[in-house]
Amino acid sequence: MVMVNITINNKEIQVPADFTILQAAETLNIKIPTLCHLDLHNIKMVNKVASCRACVVEVEGRRNLAPACSTPVYEGMKIKTDTIRSIKARRTMVELLISDHPKDCLVCLKNQECELQKISADLGIKQVHYEGEMSLFPVDMSSKAIYRDSSKCILCRRCETMCNEVQTVHALSGLDRGFDTVVGPAFHAPLGETVCTFCGQCVAVCPTGALVEIDNVSKVWNALADKSKTVVVQVAPAVRVAIGELFGLEPGTVVTGKMVSALKNLGFSYVFDTNFAADLTIMEEAHEMINRIQNNKKLPILTSCCPAWVKFFEHQFPDLLDIPSSCKSPHEMFGAITKHYFAKKMNIDPKDVVVVSVMPCVAKKYEAERPELEYGGVKDVDVVITTRELGRMIKEAGMNFLMLEDSEYDNPLGESSGAAQIFGTTGGVIEAALRTAAVQLTGGAIDKIDYNEVRGMEGLREATVEIGDLKLNIAIANGLGNARTLLENIRKGKSNYHAIEIMACPGGCIGGGGQPYHHGDLEILKERAKGIYAIDQSQSIRMSHENPYIQDLYKEFLGEPGGEMAHKLLHTKYFEREK
Repeated sequence: MVMVNITINNKEIQVPADFTILQAAETLNIKIPTLCHLDLHNIKMVNKVASCRACVVEVEGRRNLAPACSTPVYEGMKIKTDTIRSIKARRTMVELLISDHPKDCLVCLKNQECELQKISADLGIKQVHYEGEMSLFPVDMSSKAIYRDSSKCILCRRCETMCNEVQTVHALSGLDRGFDTVVGPAFHAPLGETVCTFCGQCVAVCPTGALVEIDNVSKVWNALADKSKTVVVQVAPAVRVAIGELFGLEPGTVVTGKMVSALKNLGFSYVFDTNFAADLTIMEEAHEMINRIQNNKKLPILTSCCPAWVKFFEHQFPDLLDIPSSCKSPHEMFGAITKHYFAKKMNIDPKDVVVVSVMPCVAKKYEAERPELEYGGVKDVDVVITTRELGRMIKEAGMNFLMLEDSEYDNPLGESSGAAQIFGTTGGVIEAALRTAAVQLTGGAIDKIDYNEVRGMEGLREATVEIGDLKLNIAIANGLGNARTLLENIRKGKSNYHAIEIMACPGGCIGGGGQPYHHGDLEILKERAKGIYAIDQSQSIRMSHENPYIQDLYKEFLGEPGGEMAHKLLHTKYFEREK
C-alpha cells in the first residue's frame, strides 16, 4: 500500500494515498461535520457528490476551501480543519440549506433524527440570514409505502446513489436545473407508478424528512379504539433486536419480553409472533424445494419472503417468474391463518379481525395492499407499521420501556423455533429451510443443525451443503444489486444452484428500511445479527417442523404441506410488470 505524509492541524500523520481528507482526519479523531457524505463500508459505496460543502477545510496553497469528503490527500499536504474561515463557510452553507427548507420540524417524522437539524445545532445556528423564494414541490404518497416530500430535499443524492449504485433499481435521478432541481422518478412520475421496489433503503439514508415511511400509526390507534374489532398484532424477528436502540440500548440487544409487554399495554387483543408463520413458511418452502429436486423440476428455487425483492424480479426479470417459490411471505401467511384458522377457533368473524404487522420493512406496507393477498374477500393483513412506528407508539403512550417486565407471546400463534428467528438476517431463510429439508431427505439422520457456511454479511456468497448423498449448491444475496448479478447469471445459464435466498436490504431484514436509522454505520447490522443468532441458540426447538403448534395446525386445518388448503391460503402468484 502506497503511503503519503500529510499534516492536519499541525499533526503529522502517514495515511494511504487513496484516502480523502475526511478519512485522514478520522484517523486522528478529528471531527469534520458532514451532511451529504455517506460511507457504507460493508457494501463499498460512498456518496461522492460533495454537494452540501458542510465539510470544507483549508489546504495550504489552495485558494478555495476544499470539501474534505471528496478531496484526495497527497504527499506533503497541509490541512487546517478548524480555522475561522472554514467554520464560517460551513455555517453559511448550512444556513443556505435551511433557508430553502420547510420549518415544520416539530411535526416531521424525522424530527430528532434529521441530520440537517443536528448539524445546525452542532454549528450553533440560531438565525438564518438569508431569505427569499423557497422551492416547493407536491407531496407524493402514491406508493402506500414511502412518503416523498421533495420540498425537504437538500440534493445530497444519497437516495440516488443507494437506489442506482447499490440496489440497481434506477427509480431516482436528478431532474431539471437551477432552482427547479429535484431528485425523483423520471418525468416526475409518482413513485407508486415506477419500478421502485419500496425497499426503503432511500428512506434509510435520507438525511432529512424528504423520504420517510407512510405513517400508519393513526390507523392502529383507531383500530384499537374500535370495540367491535379484535385487533391482533404480530412482530417480525428482526424487530426484537433493534427496537431497543430507540430507547438507548445497544444494537442487537434482545428485548422480546419488554416488547411483548408494551404491545399488550397498548391494548392489542392478542400479541403473536411472526416467527410462528416463519416456521409455517419453512414447512411449505422446504416441501416445494424437495419436490423440485426429487422430481427434476425447475431449479433453482428462490425464496419469496421479501416483497421488495419480489417486485424487483417482476419488473426486471419477468422471464424468470417460474423459479421463485410460490410461498407468501411469513407475515402474509400469518394474516391468512389468523383470519381463517384462529378466528374460527375463537368463534370470531374474520371480517371483525384486524391484523397489524410490526415489520422492519417499508415494502411490507406495499405488500399488504397487493390485491391477490387475500382469501374469500378478506385481506390477509390490514395494517403494517415499522419498528420506528412502534417505537413512536410506545413513547406516545408514556411507557418506560426499559422498566417493563418481560411477557410471553400468546398462543397458539406465538410459539416458534430458532429456525424462524434467523429469518431476520441474511442467509437465515435458506438455513432454516435446510434444517427441515435435511431431516425430510434423510429420514431424520442429520448430524448438524447449524449451517455456518451460509452465514455472513457478504453481499453475495455461495456454499455447497451436503445432505446425505446430495450436494446442494446454495447462493445467498443481500442487496438488490447483488440479486441482479445472480439473476443475470441464471438468465445466461451460467448457474447450477439448487436454491437461492435473496433479501433486498443489506444484511437482510435487520437492515430493513423501517428499522432504527443506522446513519450509514453498517457495523450496527452485525450486532443485530449477533442478537438474532443468540436467540436461535437459546431456543429448545430449533427446527421448524418440530414446532408443536405448527404440527397441530396441519392436523386440524391445513392437512399437509403443499396440500389444497395450504395452496389456497399460503401460496400466491407473480405478475410481469413494466420496466
